[in-house]
Amino acid sequence: MSTITQNDLLEQVNERKQLCQQIKTEIVERLSLNIEPAWIADNQPLFGRGLELDSIDTLEISIALQEVFDVMLTDDNMDVLGSVNKIADFITSQRNENL
Repeated sequence: MSTITQNDLLEQVNERKQLCQQIKTEIVERLSLNIEPAWIADNQPLFGRGLELDSIDTLEISIALQEVFDVMLTDDNMDVLGSVNKIADFITSQRNENL
């Protein structure tokens, strides 16, 4: 059993922050949104009352995730697009499965 050190935790937190920032930047750039990536909260809904994205935006985000993060969305896991945190969780889980 391995022991997690404080430095390990700090590294994981920093990696998570960087991943969330990269996701936000991709969303803003791919969808040509007139906002700063930092304005998107990690738990903010991306659809509905959140950023009010639509089905075309879903396709664009899916393509970005595949191209940038090498993860594939299917009809069965489209719910991961609910927020930046959900996308980050999905990317992290996919990376861990591929180790």
